[in-house]
Amino acid sequence: MPKRTVSFVGEWLRHHIVSLVATAVDFSTMIGVVELFHVSPVLGTVCGAAAGAVTSFTLGRIFTYRSRAEPLLGQVLRYGLVSSASLGFNALGEHLILLSVMGSHYVLGRALVAVAVNNVWNYPMQRKFVFAHRTPSKENPS
Repeated sequence: MPKRTVSFVGEWLRHHIVSLVATAVDFSTMIGVVELFHVSPVLGTVCGAAAGAVTSFTLGRIFTYRSRAEPLLGQVLRYGLVSSASLGFNALGEHLILLSVMGSHYVLGRALVAVAVNNVWNYPMQRKFVFAHRTPSKENPS
């Protein structure tokens, strides 16, 4: 197997390990907020997603993409954009599933939405946009 393929597969696996850890934080926060504070599952999704995002960013920067040499502020801003869209996709998906299919089974609905959003949005955007290794622009000597 070519080295590039092995590297990609390793990164993909690390991303999904981090996703599982962040999802555990996300779901435990969501369930705790819904069950302990009796808020709606949609609001619980927002709280859980925020906690999961902090976990995902930290582990993504250090473990998945090994991108600690890149400027932190730029990564945080890019992650914030991607994570905000992810939050919207997750909340919208939870809302649509609750309205149409899952009813009171909000945890299962959230799991289905989370898997879809992670694979279609989070991984590609983190890999190519948030944690991509950037080369400094060359100044144009004029």
